[in-house]
Parts: sequence; C-alpha cells; structure tokens
Amino acid sequence: MDLMTILLLAVFAFFIFSMFRRNKKAQQQQAEMQSKFGPGVEVMTSFGLYGRIVEIDDAENKIVLELSPGNNATVHRQAVTKVVEPAAVEPGAPAAEDAAAPAEAPEAGPSVSGPSGPLGLGKPAADAGTPQEQASETPEETLKRLDGEDKNQK
Repeated sequence: MDLMTILLLAVFAFFIFSMFRRNKKAQQQQAEMQSKFGPGVEVMTSFGLYGRIVEIDDAENKIVLELSPGNNATVHRQAVTKVVEPAAVEPGAPAAEDAAAPAEAPEAGPSVSGPSGPLGLGKPAADAGTPQEQASETPEETLKRLDGEDKNQK
C-alpha cells in the first residue's frame, strides 16, 4: 500500500468515528433532558408549542401537555425538544413593575419641536399636557381638547 491509500483510509476512519461519537452525544443529551420530564415541568415542542407536562405515558411514548388552562394536547415524547427554565432575575436588575413604568417625556423646547410642531409637519404644537395628564382626563375632556386642536389647526 502506498502512503496516499493509508492516509485516505485514516481520514475515512476518523469521519466514521466522529459521526458515531456525535450520535452518541446527541442520544446522551436527549436522555438527560427526558430524565427531567415530570408533571409540572414547562417544555417546548419541536413545532414551537410551549406547555406544562400534565401526564406521561411511558408505554405509548406520549406526553399530555397543558397549553393553556383547559387546553391539553397529546404529543409524542420525542416531539418535546426543550425544557424551559424559568428566567432568573438578577439582583441589580429592575423589577418587572419598574420596567413597565412609563418614562418621563423630555421637555419640548424650541430646539426639539421647532417652529412647525414636534414632527415638523407645518402644524403648530398643541398644548396637550403630559401623557399622565392625558391618561387621567375624562372622555368629555378629551373630546373638548381634540375639538380645540382642530380649530387651532385651521
């Protein structure tokens, strides 16, 4: 045998070895993930449905998922591809209620709004107040304010 044939066989053997090794690792990861399965675990299926495991039937390889309250779906055990871990909140990160709070509106000075209104559409900026003031006004006040804006634009 010449050197080229030996080298070709060695490369071929390496590819076969790596292929079997990759398949073995994938099977181990699948088995490890399926060992986490149990009632109450949040999972995602291969087709993108998120749900909570309600029941596992090992004899028929089926899992019953609760997609939303009162809506169940039965899927094959291999269709469940990911266990969804709850997101951990970092100690320095703001709480969800802080993130949902509206940001303060910047002061609209002449450099921001310019002579033709905040969007530069040739219409003067109406004094509508802050977003918090607008949210607290009654429907009658809103109609009155909008009617006043229409008259100012004409």
